[in-house]
Amino acid sequence: MPGHTENAITIAAPLDLVWEMTNDLENWPQLFSEYASVEILSREGNSTTFRLTMHPDDNGKVWSWVSERTADREALSVRARRVETGPFAHMDIHWTYTPNKTGTTMHWTQDFAMKPEAPVDDQGMTDHINRNSRIQLELIRDKIEQRARELRGAVPAN
Repeated sequence: MPGHTENAITIAAPLDLVWEMTNDLENWPQLFSEYASVEILSREGNSTTFRLTMHPDDNGKVWSWVSERTADREALSVRARRVETGPFAHMDIHWTYTPNKTGTTMHWTQDFAMKPEAPVDDQGMTDHINRNSRIQLELIRDKIEQRARELRGAVPAN
């Protein structure tokens, strides 16, 4: 049965800042703890094709893949898919952003299936993504909230 995950977090920061920081692909290695590098391969309109490379896993393996990501600022939505699927038969990701009274809620949905020869099955990857998404969402929240505090404390130049 294909994998499906949904994870969300509310960030005490304005929508514009959350959108800007989470869609600045070149800075993802500073925003996410799992990514060692991002290489932009192409940009066309609101779509970006890029290579993500992770830090080595516990066994020293470095995972890398190419994804395509299309941001729709008006709809407050981003859709992504793996172009180089690696151990996945497919991986589709949908991010949505919802402004609210306390800031911005960012919601991640991931739909995927693992290849039969993958090191984990669909359930194993679902469990891994759910665990890791919570960690990454909390890190992202903390970094964006810190930046929001810095911006609120900035004194405008005369």
